[in-house]
Formats: sequence, C-alpha cells, structure tokens
Amino acid sequence: MSEGKNLLNTGNADGENSHIFITRRLVRFGDVDPAGIAYYPRINNFIHEAFEDLWEEYIGVRYYLLIQQHRVAFPMVHTEIDFKAPLRFGDRPVIKVTCFHIGNSSLGIRYLFDVNGKICVDAKTMTTCINADELKSQPIPKKYREMLERIYRPES
Repeated sequence: MSEGKNLLNTGNADGENSHIFITRRLVRFGDVDPAGIAYYPRINNFIHEAFEDLWEEYIGVRYYLLIQQHRVAFPMVHTEIDFKAPLRFGDRPVIKVTCFHIGNSSLGIRYLFDVNGKICVDAKTMTTCINADELKSQPIPKKYREMLERIYRPES
C-alpha cells in the first residue's frame, strides 16, 4: 500500500495513478446464521460501514459530521450485491472500495470483499449527494469530488 495505510496505488501502463481504498471487517458470531455464514442483511451493514470508513479514513471527515455539521449526505438510491462465496464466522475480509461512477450529484461505489484472494462479495451502490436541510440533490462538493476521482475505476 502507498500514500497511507488504507490506500493501494494501482498505477496503470499509461502512467496514470489509480487508487483503491482498503478497509477490513471481522465476521463476528452475531453476524452469522446457524450455518455459520454471514447473514445477508449484515453484508449491507458491512457495506455501509465501509462507506463510513471511506469518508473518515480516506476523505478525512467522519460521515456523521458530514451530515450533522456540513449538512451534506449521500443517501442510497440503488444497490446490487452478488454473493460469490460465503463469508464465514471468523473471516476478516479485505474490502476494496472504488468509484465506478461520479456524476454531478450521483456517486457509484463498488465494494469487493476479498478473503485470502477469493472475492466473496461484489457489491455496487448508487448514492446521490443532497443538502441535508432541504433533502434536495446538490452537486458533490469539489473537495470531495477530487478525492473520489482518485479512486475512480471505470466498469469493465
């Protein structure tokens, strides 16, 4: 990793820098069903926790402060989750976070849950940037857009 403990530089052959934000989760006893597999609603919570980690550890503002003090929020408008392999009690997936879409006010984020080199969950979320007082769409603030552009990876 480079440029911080949670940022992986994946520069390409064209000399362009592309980054991936990295965070981790521990699948705990309370996260699993009787078969020992992560219960699917918990995966949604893991995704949101990774989103909050992205704001705090990469962008530099805690998500709750973004909402409460800066009055900017990114509510979810769409999610897609492909379960490729089970997450089990005791797993500690590495969650690789990138942006696949950055619009004027829309933001698409991809989350790959990797356990020992195997992708277990491939999730995509779409959010919209809003003014938290008016609950109306607004452009993504420039200082956040610039950071998000660094982890942009077009869909392949």
